[in-house]
Amino acid sequence: MTKTESEDIQDGAAPSALIDARIEQLGGWRGKALGQLRALIRQADPAVVETVKWRKASNPLGVPVWEHDGILCTGETYKDKVKLTFMRGAALEDPAGLFNAGLDGGTRRAIDFHEGAEINEPAFKDLVRAAVALNGVSRKK
Repeated sequence: MTKTESEDIQDGAAPSALIDARIEQLGGWRGKALGQLRALIRQADPAVVETVKWRKASNPLGVPVWEHDGILCTGETYKDKVKLTFMRGAALEDPAGLFNAGLDGGTRRAIDFHEGAEINEPAFKDLVRAAVALNGVSRKK
């Protein structure tokens, strides 16, 4: 995707279109991984809302964010990984041990997906559902 195409997409584009563009721009294994994780999030919570935050000149497509009664997780990409950060991950049960980054943080937890990594789809969906439930409980307080 050229810079001009990126600029055209971002002007007034819906968040889901920006995320589509980000996945396309990444291509390769990172684009495929982010697309697969996005699909799993949507399957786990059909009511999830996609947004894009932290857009700036150096990252015009921003960071994909999935919300339901608050932020569930963000999807950042780096040269060697796709990172999903769960905003309240420290408060979530993780019986499958998916969290592998940010383990010393008081609030957030993350999952770093590296090239060739298998995604434990049932456990990941359970984690997303737990994040939705936690946000719902907090909202009611």
